[in-house]
Amino acid sequence: MRTTLAINEHLLDEVKALSGAKTLKEAVEKAMKDYVLRRKSMKLLELEGKVELSCTAEDLIKRRRKDVPHR
Repeated sequence: MRTTLAINEHLLDEVKALSGAKTLKEAVEKAMKDYVLRRKSMKLLELEGKVELSCTAEDLIKRRRKDVPHR
């Protein structure tokens, strides 16, 4: 999708430098992906203590070993 935006040039340059992006488009996409990942992580943290699991960590490890027996 093609969009025209007025973005703070210094902020965009900083994002580009910190992310290692080669283009402005890549810098903006990396910044957006990072934002989405952080927000999703925050939402997961908000669920801490609110969701009751019916299995233990050991149960999860046993299930994983059944799915991937070489581990």
